[in-house]
Amino acid sequence: MPQFARYLGIDYSGAATSTSSLPGLRLYEATPDRPTGEVPPPPSPRKYWTRAGLAEWLAEQLADGPPAIVGIDHAFSFPMQYFMTHAVPLDWRAFLDDFHKHWPTDEEHTYVDCVRDGLVGRGEERGGDSRWRRLCERRSKGAKSVFHFDAPGSVAKSTHAGLPWLRFLRDRLGGRAHFWPFDGWEPTSGSHVFAEVYPSLWNKSFPREDRTPDQHDAYTVARWLSETDAADKLPRFLRPELLTEERAIADIEGWILGIN
Repeated sequence: MPQFARYLGIDYSGAATSTSSLPGLRLYEATPDRPTGEVPPPPSPRKYWTRAGLAEWLAEQLADGPPAIVGIDHAFSFPMQYFMTHAVPLDWRAFLDDFHKHWPTDEEHTYVDCVRDGLVGRGEERGGDSRWRRLCERRSKGAKSVFHFDAPGSVAKSTHAGLPWLRFLRDRLGGRAHFWPFDGWEPTSGSHVFAEVYPSLWNKSFPREDRTPDQHDAYTVARWLSETDAADKLPRFLRPELLTEERAIADIEGWILGIN
């Protein structure tokens, strides 16, 4: 029996500001009864989703109702070297609060590059090295460091733009949300699960058809989640085979769903 009633795949974008209409920000949904399809933003002058609008939509949609799993393609945390270098507590909520104080990328009119350039926030106090990589990134072919900016396939901007919205969702949804694996490797029954994903693991498994690359990545995530849950294989991916010391690191750095 499937664990979830909704499967949401998000291809994220760190471009422009939190209220900018972004063609690279895409959302797809599947359910046990409906095939995977794109979810457009609510009617407004903006053609595409904004980061702020998507976060608000998720908070409203998931406040009630049956459990959903949401796959988002940006990192949920940083490499252990970051925590050690900046003396950030080894606690995910404390990390999110500390990051937001230095990188307020959810503020109006704020680009990620505004913080990088020292115009807003205190990003210079919480920087990183592109050679720093999380354990899950070292395990995954092609995954880049969260500090590897301005490179094809990089999730650095998406991550720095998206982390404040994870904090927002955690505040809004409270105990209804389970941020994997920080809230535990085995999600609480009935909770909505948020997990980091890497669409490149699966996007060649499904025909691209007429979708753009961003659409196809979001489609891939929603469809993979749906089909994997239907086959009762999600528990295996939610409990990857890790040594005790590796799991302790991943408790802080996070993990990419689908990597064992």
